[in-house]
Amino acid sequence: MIRKTKKIRKLRGSRSVGGGCTKKRRGAGHRGGRGQAGGNKHHWTWMVINDPKHFGKYGFKRPQKTIDEYKPVNLLFIDNEIDKLLDQEIATKEDGQIVLDVTDLGYNKVLGKGNISSAMTIRSPKFSKSAITKIEEAGGVAEII
Repeated sequence: MIRKTKKIRKLRGSRSVGGGCTKKRRGAGHRGGRGQAGGNKHHWTWMVINDPKHFGKYGFKRPQKTIDEYKPVNLLFIDNEIDKLLDQEIATKEDGQIVLDVTDLGYNKVLGKGNISSAMTIRSPKFSKSAITKIEEAGGVAEII
Protein backbone atom coordinates (compact mmCIF):
# COMPACT_ATOMS: atom_id res chain seq x y z
CA MET A 1 0.00 0.00 0.00
CA ILE A 2 1.36 3.43 -0.89
CA ARG A 3 1.33 5.93 1.96
CA LYS A 4 2.03 9.67 2.13
CA THR A 5 3.85 9.40 5.45
CA LYS A 6 5.82 6.50 6.87
CA LYS A 7 3.92 4.18 9.19
CA ILE A 8 6.50 4.67 11.95
CA ARG A 9 5.74 8.41 12.06
CA LYS A 10 2.04 7.85 12.40
CA LEU A 11 2.27 5.24 15.11
CA ARG A 12 4.70 6.89 17.52
CA GLY A 13 3.17 6.96 20.97
CA SER A 14 1.18 3.77 20.49
CA ARG A 15 2.24 0.75 22.54
CA SER A 16 3.32 -1.60 19.73
CA VAL A 17 4.23 1.03 17.08
CA GLY A 18 2.59 -0.93 14.28
CA GLY A 19 4.38 -4.19 15.06
CA GLY A 20 1.33 -6.14 16.13
CA CYS A 21 1.93 -8.02 19.38
CA THR A 22 4.43 -6.36 21.72
CA LYS A 23 6.58 -9.50 21.74
CA LYS A 24 7.38 -9.04 18.06
CA ARG A 25 10.21 -6.82 16.75
CA ARG A 26 12.45 -7.81 19.64
CA GLY A 27 15.72 -7.70 17.67
CA ALA A 28 17.99 -10.51 16.54
CA GLY A 29 16.24 -13.09 18.70
CA HIS A 30 13.06 -12.53 16.77
CA ARG A 31 14.94 -13.15 13.50
CA GLY A 32 16.57 -16.34 14.76
CA GLY A 33 20.04 -14.79 15.08
CA ARG A 34 22.14 -12.24 13.29
CA GLY A 35 23.52 -12.73 9.79
CA GLN A 36 24.08 -16.32 8.74
CA ALA A 37 23.28 -17.77 12.17
CA GLY A 38 21.37 -21.04 12.10
CA GLY A 39 22.32 -21.93 8.53
CA ASN A 40 22.97 -25.54 9.56
CA LYS A 41 20.09 -25.84 12.01
CA HIS A 42 16.96 -23.72 12.28
CA HIS A 43 17.40 -21.82 9.00
CA TRP A 44 18.24 -24.97 7.03
CA THR A 45 15.19 -24.80 4.77
CA TRP A 46 15.89 -21.15 3.98
CA MET A 47 19.46 -22.06 2.96
CA VAL A 48 18.30 -24.95 0.78
CA ILE A 49 15.81 -22.78 -1.09
CA ASN A 50 17.62 -19.43 -1.32
CA ASP A 51 21.35 -20.22 -1.10
CA PRO A 52 21.91 -23.87 -2.05
CA LYS A 53 25.57 -23.40 -2.96
CA HIS A 54 26.50 -21.79 0.35
CA PHE A 55 28.33 -24.84 1.73
CA GLY A 56 31.09 -26.77 0.00
CA LYS A 57 33.93 -25.97 -2.35
CA TYR A 58 33.29 -24.60 -5.82
CA GLY A 59 35.56 -23.59 -8.66
CA PHE A 60 39.20 -24.29 -9.40
CA LYS A 61 42.27 -23.13 -7.52
CA ARG A 62 45.56 -23.14 -9.34
CA PRO A 63 48.01 -25.53 -7.64
CA GLN A 64 50.70 -23.67 -5.71
CA LYS A 65 54.38 -24.56 -5.52
CA THR A 66 55.14 -26.79 -2.59
CA ILE A 67 57.79 -25.75 -0.11
CA ASP A 68 59.67 -29.06 -0.47
CA GLU A 69 60.32 -28.53 -4.20
CA TYR A 70 63.69 -26.83 -3.57
CA LYS A 71 65.96 -27.27 -0.60
CA PRO A 72 68.64 -24.64 -1.16
CA VAL A 73 72.00 -24.10 0.51
CA ASN A 74 74.18 -20.99 0.30
CA LEU A 75 77.88 -20.81 -0.60
CA LEU A 76 78.42 -19.05 2.73
CA PHE A 77 77.29 -22.16 4.62
CA ILE A 78 79.45 -24.43 2.49
CA ASP A 79 82.53 -22.24 3.03
CA ASN A 80 81.97 -22.04 6.81
CA GLU A 81 81.29 -25.77 7.27
CA ILE A 82 83.84 -27.25 4.82
CA ASP A 83 86.29 -28.23 7.57
CA LYS A 84 83.61 -30.15 9.47
CA LEU A 85 82.47 -31.80 6.23
CA LEU A 86 86.02 -32.94 5.48
CA ASP A 87 86.33 -34.39 9.02
CA GLN A 88 83.04 -36.26 8.62
CA GLU A 89 84.21 -37.47 5.16
CA ILE A 90 81.15 -36.02 3.42
CA ALA A 91 83.53 -33.89 1.34
CA THR A 92 86.68 -35.43 -0.11
CA LYS A 93 89.94 -34.22 -1.66
CA GLU A 94 90.72 -35.33 -5.20
CA ASP A 95 93.82 -34.02 -7.00
CA GLY A 96 94.28 -31.33 -4.33
CA GLN A 97 90.78 -29.94 -4.84
CA ILE A 98 87.83 -30.38 -2.47
CA VAL A 99 84.85 -32.28 -3.94
CA LEU A 100 81.43 -31.88 -2.31
CA ASP A 101 78.15 -33.51 -3.29
CA VAL A 102 75.35 -31.32 -1.94
CA THR A 103 72.76 -34.13 -2.13
CA ASP A 104 74.65 -35.97 0.64
CA LEU A 105 73.78 -33.03 2.92
CA GLY A 106 70.08 -33.18 1.95
CA TYR A 107 70.06 -30.12 -0.32
CA ASN A 108 69.27 -29.94 -4.04
CA LYS A 109 70.16 -26.36 -5.06
CA VAL A 110 73.16 -24.10 -4.45
CA LEU A 111 72.55 -20.36 -4.08
CA GLY A 112 75.13 -17.60 -4.43
CA LYS A 113 74.95 -15.86 -1.03
CA GLY A 114 78.47 -15.44 0.32
CA ASN A 115 81.81 -16.40 -1.23
CA ILE A 116 84.05 -19.44 -1.16
CA SER A 117 87.67 -18.99 -0.16
CA SER A 118 89.22 -21.99 -1.91
CA ALA A 119 88.74 -23.77 -5.22
CA MET A 120 86.34 -26.68 -4.94
CA THR A 121 84.15 -28.88 -7.10
CA ILE A 122 80.52 -28.74 -6.02
CA ARG A 123 78.01 -31.25 -7.39
CA SER A 124 74.31 -30.43 -7.27
CA PRO A 125 71.13 -30.90 -9.36
CA LYS A 126 70.64 -27.12 -9.62
CA PHE A 127 72.70 -23.93 -9.28
CA SER A 128 71.79 -20.27 -9.36
CA LYS A 129 73.65 -18.12 -11.90
CA SER A 130 75.44 -16.15 -9.19
CA ALA A 131 76.58 -19.38 -7.49
CA ILE A 132 78.13 -20.67 -10.72
CA THR A 133 80.01 -17.42 -11.34
CA LYS A 134 81.33 -17.26 -7.75
CA ILE A 135 82.47 -20.89 -7.83
CA GLU A 136 84.26 -20.37 -11.15
CA GLU A 137 85.86 -17.09 -9.95
CA ALA A 138 87.37 -19.01 -7.04
CA GLY A 139 88.83 -21.53 -9.50
CA GLY A 140 86.32 -24.28 -8.85
CA VAL A 141 83.83 -26.26 -10.90
CA ALA A 142 80.04 -26.40 -10.62
CA GLU A 143 78.92 -29.85 -11.78
CA ILE A 144 75.24 -30.41 -12.52
CA ILE A 145 74.21 -33.94 -11.60
